Order: sequence, then C-alpha cells, then structure tokens
Amino acid sequence: MAWVYLLIAGVTEIIWAIGLKEAHGFTVLLPSIVTIIFIVVSFFLFAKALEAIPIGTAYAIFTGIGAAGTAVVGIVFFAEGAGVGKLFFLVLLLVGIVGLKLADGKGETD
Repeated sequence: MAWVYLLIAGVTEIIWAIGLKEAHGFTVLLPSIVTIIFIVVSFFLFAKALEAIPIGTAYAIFTGIGAAGTAVVGIVFFAEGAGVGKLFFLVLLLVGIVGLKLADGKGETD
C-alpha cells in the first residue's frame, strides 16, 4: 500500500505545482485553495509512504513523479517547449523512477 500512497502523492504534487502557477502568487482565490489542499494531501500521503519505504528512495520517486509529470503537463497544456533534449531527459527521469522502484526489492541487502 505504501507504493500506492507514494504514487498518489506524486500525482497530487503535479496538481499543486500547477495550482501554484494558476494561483499567481496566491492572489487568485480558488486556485490558491486547491493548491493548499493538494499540498496537504500530497505530504500526508508521502508521510504514509515513508512508514514502509526508505526516505531516499521515496523522496527521489516522489519528486521525480512531480517533476516529470509537471513538465509533461506544461508541454501538453501550457505550450511549453518539447525539444528532443527535454523529452530525452524526461524519459531518462522516468526510467530512473522505475529503476528505483525495482531496486528497492525486498530481497536486496542494504
């Protein structure tokens, strides 16, 4: 269940990051409220995930999902550039996230 919490926490990070953009420095009420709610939800779920997942792995995955997801949303919905280099490094980031999940297997010794 911890991995589900971590995945949802990463997705909610995408939502609050976009909310920060739309809140315009917390001057627009509705996006500001949505942003604050999703920050709380995101960190609550992240904290729940930390009960079972090592902090280094969890934080890297949490921020990776947020960073990659926010970049993809920026490309798709906010007409941000999507050059070959940017797409390459986004894919590399996603491969790293999957690799961290796979490397955190129960049978490994630390």
